Amino acid sequence: MRTVALVRAPSAAIVNCELTHLARVPIDVELVQLQHARYAAVLNELGARSEWLPSLPELADGVFVEDTAVVLPEIAVLTRPGAVSRQAEVASVEQALAAHRPIRRIRAPANLDGGDVLRIGRRLLVGVSSRSNAAGVFQLREAVQVYGYEVSAIQVDGCLHLKSACTALSSDVVLANLDYIAREVLGDVTVIAVDPAEPRAANTLTLGGVTLVSTSYPRTEARLRALGIRTRSIDVSELEKAESGLTCMSLVVGAT
Repeated sequence: MRTVALVRAPSAAIVNCELTHLARVPIDVELVQLQHARYAAVLNELGARSEWLPSLPELADGVFVEDTAVVLPEIAVLTRPGAVSRQAEVASVEQALAAHRPIRRIRAPANLDGGDVLRIGRRLLVGVSSRSNAAGVFQLREAVQVYGYEVSAIQVDGCLHLKSACTALSSDVVLANLDYIAREVLGDVTVIAVDPAEPRAANTLTLGGVTLVSTSYPRTEARLRALGIRTRSIDVSELEKAESGLTCMSLVVGAT
C-alpha cells in the first residue's frame, strides 16, 4: 500500500483559531489556502497520496488534522483534543482512518493531542502540555502496549506541543529545541539543536527521505544540510500565524 497523507482544506474560520503561545494577528485566508494546497502537492511529490477529509467550514482548526489521531503501523488511536472547540474534528477522521487501520479511542476524562505524540522507533514520547494530560498518556499506553511500544510522559514548557519542541528525522536522529524539553528524556538518539535564533524551527516533517523545513527557518535548514540531511523548504508562514507546524497539517499513514 502506498503511503497516504490525510489532509483537510483550511476553512475561512481559521482567523478564529485557538492560540496559546502566540498573539493573534490578521490571517490572510486566501494565502493560507494557497500555502496549504502547495503543502499537499509537496507531500504527493515526496511519495504520499493525498486523501482529502471532508471540509469543516465551521471549525477554525480543522486543517490541523494531526491532533485528531495517533497513527502507528498496527493501529490508529483517535484522540480527544484538549481544546473543546476541536473535539468535533475527530469523527470525520475516524471514518477515513477506519479504511486503513484498526481503531482505538481516547475517552474522557483524558485529553490527548496527536501533536504531543512523537514516535522514535518503538518508543512513544508523549508531551504533557496544555492540550494533553496524564490520563491521555495512560490510555494511549493501554491501547498500544500490546504491540510492544514503550510510552513515556514528557513535560513540555514554552510551546504548544511536544512536536513543537522536537521531531524525528529518522529512527535515531531528532531535531529539538532544548529550551522546551530536557535532553535526557530523548534517550539514546542523536540530537541536533535548532539555531538559537529560530526557537520554533524544531517542527519538521520527514517523508521519502527528505525533511521539510519551513522557509521561516533558513538557519536551521542550513544546519541540517551541513550535516548531510536532505531538506526541502516550503513556505507555510501564513499558517504559522495559527500556531501550526509542518506535521500539524497531515496524518501520514504508511504502508503496513
